[in-house]
Amino acid sequence: MEFEEEKERLIRSMIMAGSLKTEKIIEAFRKIPRHLFVTEEYLKSAYLDVALPTIGGSTISQPTTVAIMTEALQPKKGEKILEVGTGSGWQACLLAYCVGSKGKIVTIDIDPKLIEFAKKNIKKFNVKNIRIICCDGSVGYEKEAPFDRIMVTAACPAIPKPLIEQLKIKGRMVVPVGPEQGQRMLLVDKLGRNKLVQRDIGEFVFVKLVGKYGFK
Repeated sequence: MEFEEEKERLIRSMIMAGSLKTEKIIEAFRKIPRHLFVTEEYLKSAYLDVALPTIGGSTISQPTTVAIMTEALQPKKGEKILEVGTGSGWQACLLAYCVGSKGKIVTIDIDPKLIEFAKKNIKKFNVKNIRIICCDGSVGYEKEAPFDRIMVTAACPAIPKPLIEQLKIKGRMVVPVGPEQGQRMLLVDKLGRNKLVQRDIGEFVFVKLVGKYGFK
């Protein structure tokens, strides 16, 4: 198959580096190929371990970054997950594979052009457990709350309060927080209504979150 060798080489390198560890997540990376989510212009670069431009100034994240975030989130079968920042749709499909048919992914983005781009990409798979919504991601999506897990794929000046509120107790969030120049990736476990435990899992650079609780 086209790109199969490049895809497998990338996956093996991430396993060797320790970025990919969990069997189900590794399986998702094999079943949901990245080249189906990049623009034609960057198709030959699909399995380089770099972020690539998509449309409207957005990017499809570096595969290692996606692996680290997904491993940190640890999606489980049957869970309902909110993704803030739909982008190309790749991360939503990876999560959808991990949660299985009894789980659900709600993915939201403020950019209607990106939403359409993601919809076209997601339609390439027989995925029935993803709901795609165009709205201000910084306020979450109250209609589907609470969520077992939340993944934010855009830089936040601070953790948006509505996302904390919409996360279940014993739920988990992965969110990049900090200035536009560079953020710290935070793994946040909600142990009680007003009790959060945060762990720093490294420095990253994301496009900025736009909206009420995003960058002005």
